Amino acid sequence: MSARKRPDADVTPGLLLVDKPGGMTSHDVVARARRVLSVRKVGHAGTLDPMATGLLILGVGAATRLLGYVGGHDKTYEATIRLGQSTVTDDREGEVLTTASTAHLDDDAIRAALAAQTGPLQQVPSSVSAVKVDGRRSYDRVRAGEEVELAARSVTVHRLEVQRIGRPAPDLVDVDVTVVCTAGTYIRAIARDAGAALGVGGHLTALRRSRSGPFDVARSAPVEEAGAALLAGGGRGFLGLADAAGAVFPTRSVGVEETRALFYGQRIPATGAPGPHAALDPDGRLVALVEDSGSTARVAVGFPPA
Repeated sequence: MSARKRPDADVTPGLLLVDKPGGMTSHDVVARARRVLSVRKVGHAGTLDPMATGLLILGVGAATRLLGYVGGHDKTYEATIRLGQSTVTDDREGEVLTTASTAHLDDDAIRAALAAQTGPLQQVPSSVSAVKVDGRRSYDRVRAGEEVELAARSVTVHRLEVQRIGRPAPDLVDVDVTVVCTAGTYIRAIARDAGAALGVGGHLTALRRSRSGPFDVARSAPVEEAGAALLAGGGRGFLGLADAAGAVFPTRSVGVEETRALFYGQRIPATGAPGPHAALDPDGRLVALVEDSGSTARVAVGFPPA
């Protein structure tokens, strides 16, 4: 494939469901997708730490307009929490700050501490997170030697299931968990806070995102395979624009006249239900996201033909 960038309009828009490997940043994955597709207009919904693996959703072309809606859904993670050590990053990639024996902890105490990390929480992100402070990422400020204290944020952990409790060493405990939570929840902060509550410290040693809203990692593929599916017009790891929108929003069929009106940003009769709807033309093409405003529906996001 030529290294020359093709016009973004020449590439089929859609979502790439990528199974991110460990050791790559989300930006690395976006950059690789741009190289595979030879386009520039690629973005992602919901950052994954370099250590983490699993589902990363990319938008290509006009589908980048969907990413703000896609990223706000609840997430599901599989994680391993190590109790007995705290680290500067709250995960295995950071320097160990403290150690404490877990030999006195029984399984009931561990389960109780993790149960306390469910429901509505005021959670303080790690200082080496991607949260911006005065326009700069927190982790950049920490690397520059600055002291950073981030404000707590409201998150909700809907469910935290303990799958296994192991003891890899006399003074350490590893806990495999499944976490279902709102967007913006830091799983490594759960490990840190549970360890602090137990008085032994805690950090994350493994993290995999298995689900984001309606999208499951089982439908994902390595970025090269997902990109090839997009170029071929279908296949594992790729969802076309209409299918992607239909997975996130209720759909509404619109006729030829309504389609023309939406192309010009005009209103059409109300949908009759709250929230955005994906308006599909008679050929099944995504025309716009529409939302009721009184007796009519207005265009929230338009998708004019290329």
